[in-house]
Amino acid sequence: MSAPVITSLLVANRGEIACRVMRTAKALGLTTVAVHSATDRDARHSREADIRVDLGGSKAADSYLQIDKLIAAAKASGAQAIHPGYGFLSENAGFARAIEAAGLIFLGPPASAIDAMGSKSAAKALMATAGVPLVPGYHGEAQDLDTFRDACERIGYPVLLKATAGGGGKGMKVVEDVSQLAEALASAQREAQSSFGDSRMLVEKYLLKPRHVEIQVFADQHGNCLYLNERDCSIQRRHQKVVEEAPAPGLSPEQRRAMGEAAVRSAQAIGYVGAGTVEFLLDARGEFFFMEMNTRLQVEHPVTEAITGLDLVAWQIRVARGEALPMTQDQVPLIGHAIEVRLYAEDPANDFLPATGRLDLYRESAEGPGRRVDSGVEEGDEISPFYDPMLGKLIAWGEDREQARLRLLSMLDEFAIGGLKTNINFLRRIIGHPAFAEAELDTGFIPRYQEQLLPAPAPLSDEFWQAAAQAFALSQHRAPRGDDPSSPWVNGNGLRAGLPAEITLHLSCEGQDRALTLGEINAQLRGEHLLTEREGVRRQQRAIRRDDSVYLQWDGELRRIESYDPISAVEASHSHQGGLTAPMNGSIVRVLVEAGQTVEAGAQLVVLEAMKMEHSIRAPHAGVIKALYCQEGEMVSEGSALVELEEA
Repeated sequence: MSAPVITSLLVANRGEIACRVMRTAKALGLTTVAVHSATDRDARHSREADIRVDLGGSKAADSYLQIDKLIAAAKASGAQAIHPGYGFLSENAGFARAIEAAGLIFLGPPASAIDAMGSKSAAKALMATAGVPLVPGYHGEAQDLDTFRDACERIGYPVLLKATAGGGGKGMKVVEDVSQLAEALASAQREAQSSFGDSRMLVEKYLLKPRHVEIQVFADQHGNCLYLNERDCSIQRRHQKVVEEAPAPGLSPEQRRAMGEAAVRSAQAIGYVGAGTVEFLLDARGEFFFMEMNTRLQVEHPVTEAITGLDLVAWQIRVARGEALPMTQDQVPLIGHAIEVRLYAEDPANDFLPATGRLDLYRESAEGPGRRVDSGVEEGDEISPFYDPMLGKLIAWGEDREQARLRLLSMLDEFAIGGLKTNINFLRRIIGHPAFAEAELDTGFIPRYQEQLLPAPAPLSDEFWQAAAQAFALSQHRAPRGDDPSSPWVNGNGLRAGLPAEITLHLSCEGQDRALTLGEINAQLRGEHLLTEREGVRRQQRAIRRDDSVYLQWDGELRRIESYDPISAVEASHSHQGGLTAPMNGSIVRVLVEAGQTVEAGAQLVVLEAMKMEHSIRAPHAGVIKALYCQEGEMVSEGSALVELEEA
């Protein structure tokens, strides 16, 4: 039988993973095919592909989850193979079978392997038979509330509800006691159904202070299987990984070998082919428990590539062509240390609610030795409420962990994003935290250090407001064009021709405002930097004008400065008085109250779905529902009034 021919590859995904897969495919000389929804018509992954096919629709259920449309797109574009990326249909056995039935090549494991490991319940039963230690839990077929209540009583609270077909934190809920179970189970089932088309759940004992250590495995079609070292993914929020690194700090060679060999046995037991990850919980005593196997390429695969020097997507393509793995286990490199952070469009100060809108400003840190950025957006792109809010990933490599950590901090400092909220400052605080520097890692890291990682807003200093006013005034009176090198506006030397002797400004930044009067401006704008001098000390901060705003780098954070109108602010606050508004763009999935109903403080009123996650709108105080402004199935915009609640 001749080896499969792959000269054209369709990526059945979007965002940064689609861009990353296409980058390797192009390097190997393949024609790249992108698919996109109506919303993603002009998205970066669409723009970068050689060929693109419109799937229509906006939600994933109407586009990226439509198997028939994806198969048709591959045939219409001439693609011989399909790469699923991660998320969406990447672990859907039906998709793998449909690709094979259509005479195409799936860049993933056999459907039988996805079946074996795609269901967390079935995977745990298989591991139990193989003698792999399991966390106590219930993985049965019965899905009614009484069954879960009985199982939770037997296991003991707190427990963790998980979607059997899922991953990425979708359909996962921590339940502290029986009073929370019914609501948490119903919400997790809806999230699972929305994200994976499968509402089945399992429940496990929620372990305290565990580490999340996973093994990257790779198998070919000739029976060879390797483990490519491990990754520590313990820094998580809501079971979503935030920071990943390789190798796992403090893991001994004996532990690495034991976990790696267990992972390989697991993969071989199901006839695995391609890239996969076996995830374990590692306790303080060094014991590890099987958690799940992800039958796809992981978000965090770049840190494995950084410490091995391998291209895992290239390996996927070569294995799909029938080639054997190019090395033995003893030849697998482990060089230095790598750390990755996930950059999300979300608001850490508002319970990490997803953020939508336009990327008015987007500057990535410079790439170079030990510095890598995998992203799926560019300046000017719109971030929609229909998909996962990850913008990209920053990956730093160093000869040791500390060099990688410091390099990553530098990359975070160079990044500039404006127009919507992101978690970049939150990431900077994690990587810069003394406990992270000392590799004190476990899944409780973020809750334990929450006060330092998510500090309460502090008053902005007089020095900040002075610099902000200077940057705002100078940028406001610069010519919009900068292509004449002889122009005094380009020189940014503080020239104030035609300006009054004093300038009065009322500015706002991060919910604070300040009225200022500027006399002599002892500062200059050079390019996109504000140069100031005070008491003989010269400072340089990034200052970038975008429309009517200025973004000023201050104390390591990029802060947005705008002109403030006190009258408009008062009118806006009055217009929302007594009303509950949508915290982000999204879809109303449940309305739980009606006009005239009396509710208690904390009562769930409306459930909003955005970026594949559910968010509850709750009563801030006891009262009576005066009016409803939304209905189930309706799309709403951020700031839209949903419920009017009259205080009792």
